[in-house]
Amino acid sequence: MTLSVDVFWSFRSPYSYLVTSRLRALAERYDVDVRMRPVYPLAVRSEGFFTKQDPLYIPYLMRDIRRLAEYQGQPLMWPNPDPVVIDMATLNGKSEQPHLDLLMPMGVIAARKPQALAFYDEVTRFVWGGVDMPWNEGDKLARAIARAGLSMEALQAEAAPLAEEIEAEIQANQEAHRASGHWGVPTMVFEGEPFFGQDRFDLLVWRLKQKGLVERT
Repeated sequence: MTLSVDVFWSFRSPYSYLVTSRLRALAERYDVDVRMRPVYPLAVRSEGFFTKQDPLYIPYLMRDIRRLAEYQGQPLMWPNPDPVVIDMATLNGKSEQPHLDLLMPMGVIAARKPQALAFYDEVTRFVWGGVDMPWNEGDKLARAIARAGLSMEALQAEAAPLAEEIEAEIQANQEAHRASGHWGVPTMVFEGEPFFGQDRFDLLVWRLKQKGLVERT
């Protein structure tokens, strides 16, 4: 029996980036349906989140993501441009979000396709890898999407007439995310049990194996 995992995930989360290749490998090796459910970044969906944190929060986060990327052998550099346009006075996202307007509709449409995990892996590996910045210039993003076996042009064409439906799906993802028992990303949910953070990936796999996870034939 195919097992199913919902993954609540953000384009601005370095931890979402760092777990995605592991989720892709999991789905390729095992009989598990990994369902990507994009949500808006905290700076957009939770006003005041970053100003409420201890001043040590961001310095520690930056240190942690760098060493984690080094440990996993993955490149990491904060994206240029940042996927969220930030009001530096409040640390909230501004009302206009051109990069999310570009990424989120494609992410919702791609999540419906067999290449979903490849899309998320290739796109975030490019955006967070720091190899060819700015990531939104020219055909760079299109080439990353092509590596996943999809067409940026086709994804955008499919998304264009579905703006309201896509926004409703994102809002539904966010409601389901909180209902699962957490607010942060990535949160992986299996049979109603949330596993928050890339550092709970191994625990998720342990639980899946308890429930009969088998390798693909």
